[in-house]
Amino acid sequence: MAVRLYHLVLDARDLPGLSRFWSQVLDWKVLYEAEDEVVIGADQHAMPGMCFVPVPERKTLKNRLHIDLAPDDQDAEVERILALGARRVDVGQSAEASWVVLADPEGNEFCVLRPKRTLTD
Repeated sequence: MAVRLYHLVLDARDLPGLSRFWSQVLDWKVLYEAEDEVVIGADQHAMPGMCFVPVPERKTLKNRLHIDLAPDDQDAEVERILALGARRVDVGQSAEASWVVLADPEGNEFCVLRPKRTLTD
């Protein structure tokens, strides 16, 4: 039996807004949009995708799972994502950390890493 990662599912108060933010961050497309679900991905056949589902409450605690992004140019990518509506956050990382912690418009933390070549780099 085989299994593969299909979607990362994010709770959202503003489905169109949050899904479009992540579409711009990842240079993905909105693949499906309904009142109760928005799916984005590189294309219809590239897995995983991200699925946004509605919730009434605001995020209140630190994420138990977060996304790590590995760009070619960390500084340029951080500036680009900040311009899209992210903000810097402190989750206890040291000043010497090789990653930058940001939060999306709804407060979900994610990291922008220095460039990586492998999953264990």
